[in-house]
Amino acid sequence: MPKSSINIREYNRFAWDRQAEIGNPFTIPSSPEVIAAARQGYFSVLLTETKPTPRAWFPESFAGLELLGLACGGGQQGPVFAALGARVTIFDNSPAQLERDRQVAEREGLQIRTVEGDMRNLSVFPDNSFDLVFHPVSNVFCPEVRPVWKECFRVLRPAGTLLAGFANPVYYLFGTLLADQKKLRVRYSIPYSDLEAFTPEEVQAYMEDGTPFEFGHSLTDLIAGQTEAGFRITGFYEDICPDSPISKYHPTYIATRAEKAEA
Repeated sequence: MPKSSINIREYNRFAWDRQAEIGNPFTIPSSPEVIAAARQGYFSVLLTETKPTPRAWFPESFAGLELLGLACGGGQQGPVFAALGARVTIFDNSPAQLERDRQVAEREGLQIRTVEGDMRNLSVFPDNSFDLVFHPVSNVFCPEVRPVWKECFRVLRPAGTLLAGFANPVYYLFGTLLADQKKLRVRYSIPYSDLEAFTPEEVQAYMEDGTPFEFGHSLTDLIAGQTEAGFRITGFYEDICPDSPISKYHPTYIATRAEKAEA
């Protein structure tokens, strides 16, 4: 298949359904023990891969909080927030990932709304719909990130909060193939696209395997994109990808807390 003919949203939807089928760690739902602890107010959730999101980044109480889990399917964070008392909507491109949230909700007696769609287009939601958007590392699977920030700003209420995790673009200088990362030889520029970096044979192999295609966004789009959408960044930390040799030398993830100004 010619690379130019690949519909990224449709393919990555299929790929994440495939990842759920084979048990990718990011598709394994929260356990009953995790949900029971959350009901008592004890919780830990991830925006990146290993470092828990600071408790201070969240409001003191989740009771009645309108929370959007953006590209956040998999039954991991959403049910925790619901058990804490938030009114949770999970928006994701993968039907199988959304099904994970529905499964946990049924198992635990939780109320979680699930909506399938493209993270760049939240038009299903009116302006000022949510108090908090929780957006763990997922815009690496989207060719454009600035529309994501603009939509987050639109659907958040005044004084609302966006918590986002994303890949540091340094990760993509070496490519996404582990064999390339082991050599740690700069091969690519930012912004990065698997479709541009891969040979037609590598693209075909990815598609046969059901591996999602990734995109490395610039810090300008990731950070300035938020501020230009109207956000004020109030928190920042970095994290590593344990499986990547790059992490021995440099953090591979960034997490930000951003606020929408009060009206």
